[in-house]
Amino acid sequence: MYILNEASKKIKVSLFITCLVDILFPQVGVSMVKVLKRLGVEVDFPEEQTCCGQPAFNSGFRQDAKVLAKRFISIFSQDGFIVSPSGSCTSMVRVFYKELFHDDQKMLDVVDILSSRTYEFSEFLVNVLKVDDVGATYNGRVTYHDSCHALRELRVQNEPRKLIKSVKGVDFVEMKFPDTCCGFGGTFSVKFPDVSVSILDEKIESIIESGADTVVSTDMGCLMQIGGAINRKKLPVKTIHIAELLASV
Repeated sequence: MYILNEASKKIKVSLFITCLVDILFPQVGVSMVKVLKRLGVEVDFPEEQTCCGQPAFNSGFRQDAKVLAKRFISIFSQDGFIVSPSGSCTSMVRVFYKELFHDDQKMLDVVDILSSRTYEFSEFLVNVLKVDDVGATYNGRVTYHDSCHALRELRVQNEPRKLIKSVKGVDFVEMKFPDTCCGFGGTFSVKFPDVSVSILDEKIESIIESGADTVVSTDMGCLMQIGGAINRKKLPVKTIHIAELLASV
């Protein structure tokens, strides 16, 4: 991973905000900025950024994904950390860009450097900034859903839990099977809706059994999937991104 220069007086972060957050959940990006600035981090948002190429890659359109990946690499080529509110999109850059450019050594060298600077939001706070308590306050019983890519590709598991448990007023409780899929999977939920709903129903059951009034995760795709079912069933449970939780004071 990218090693922080201890002599640096200011840590610089470029926000990789993701398509879902940009289009549907801008409050998550705003919350990230609030938390990072509270911690004294210098934040930049490259306005020309677009999709990282993950939907095309997952659907088998490798050449289209390469076009978007090269654009992403060009936009985020400057020094400093790249931080995203999504384990899914972070893993695309950090893990799957290497697969995408496996036959291009020049691009692989560039990708190696880029991926070493790229972090999911919660792992950046805990593993780079070495912070658990960001000064947040939230009154509620909170459970956590492990998104598949954050957990399985990035190995992000304890970091979000440390942050949640450090929030003043939070009663943290683990749901049954927190690491099982919610059924979203991006285009998977569109291609296989019946399977997706079946998986989702099991996740909702786990949430209800936990007694939590709030579900937190690191990925808005998962929370959109879970939140949709919660709304349809009229359950008294909120879904919020971990950045929103940490921005609460």
